Amino acid sequence: MKIVEQIKQPIGTEMELFEKKFHESMSSKVALLNRITYYIVNRKGKQMRPMFVFLTAKMVSGGTVNERTYRGASVIELIHTATLVHDDVVDDSNRRRGFFSINALWKNKIAVLVGDYLLSKGLLLSIDNNDFDLLKIISVAVREMSEGELLQIEKARRLDITEAVYYEIIRQKTATLIAACCALGACAVKPEDAEVVERMRKFGELIGMAFQIKDDLFDYTDDAIGKPTGIDIKEQKMTLPLIYALNNCTTKEKNWCINSIKNHNKDKKRVREVIAFVKERNGLIYAEQKMVQFQQEALSLLQNFPDSPYKNALTLMVNYVIERKK
Repeated sequence: MKIVEQIKQPIGTEMELFEKKFHESMSSKVALLNRITYYIVNRKGKQMRPMFVFLTAKMVSGGTVNERTYRGASVIELIHTATLVHDDVVDDSNRRRGFFSINALWKNKIAVLVGDYLLSKGLLLSIDNNDFDLLKIISVAVREMSEGELLQIEKARRLDITEAVYYEIIRQKTATLIAACCALGACAVKPEDAEVVERMRKFGELIGMAFQIKDDLFDYTDDAIGKPTGIDIKEQKMTLPLIYALNNCTTKEKNWCINSIKNHNKDKKRVREVIAFVKERNGLIYAEQKMVQFQQEALSLLQNFPDSPYKNALTLMVNYVIERKK
C-alpha cells in the first residue's frame, strides 16, 4: 500500500464526506464560476492539508470529528486553493500539477477574481457558522503567508539572507499553513483546550519547516532525469544549502557565487558549478541535519497523546515529509 493511502486509512470515511462538502462549499449561481471550480476540484493534489485537520482532530479527541472539523478542513482548502490560483498569476505560470493553470485557460483577470471568490467563500463559511475561533487561526495564516512572500521578495533583491531570516520566510510562507491545519483540527473538537491547540499548531509549524527544507534540497539532488535542477538558483532564491555554503567559504568564493547567481543564473555550466560548490561546502549535509532536527522536534510533541491509529498516521506523515522523492 502506498504511504499516502496508509496515512489516509484511519480517516477514509471523513475524507470521502469532506470531498462532497468541499465541492458544495464552492458552488455559485454563476455558471462560469462553477465550470472553473469544477475544474479545480477534479485536479486536486494529495490533499495533505485536510488530512492534517482530520488526523489531528481524531487524535486529540480520541477518534471523533464534528461539523466544525469539516468546515475547518473546507475553509483551509478554499483559502489554500485561492492562494495557488493567485500565485500562478503572480508567477505567470501556465501549469499546476501537470494541468493547465486557471490563468492559462481563462486569463489573469478571471483567475484573480476566482481567487478572491474562493477566499471570501472560505471566510463566510466560518462567519455564517459562528466559527470565529477557527476564522482567527485562518486569518493569521493568510496574513503571515503574504508577509513571508513579501519578505522573500525584499531580501532576494540583495541576496543577503541570513539563516535566521530564511527560517522566518519559510515559517511564514510554508509552515504557517500546515500549522493552521493542525491548530484547526484541535480547535474544532477541543475549543476550550488552548494548550492542546497551541501544541498542535507548533507541531504543524515544525513539519512545515522540515517540508520546505526538503523542497530546497530537491534543487540540488538528482531528479527523475538524473540531474540536479538548479531552478532555485536560476530564480535567485536563497535556500538553506546555499546560505550555509556562503557563510562557510572565503570572501573570494562568496563574491564568485553571488555574482554567478545574480549575473549568470541562465548559464547552465555556471549553475552546475554553483551546485557543485554548495555540495563541497557541505550545504546539503547541513540542511539535511536541520530538516531532521525539525522532524524530531515535531515527533516529540506527539509523545503525550495516547497511542492510536491517528497518532501513528501523523507519525507516518512526518516521516513521509522528509523521505518523499518529489
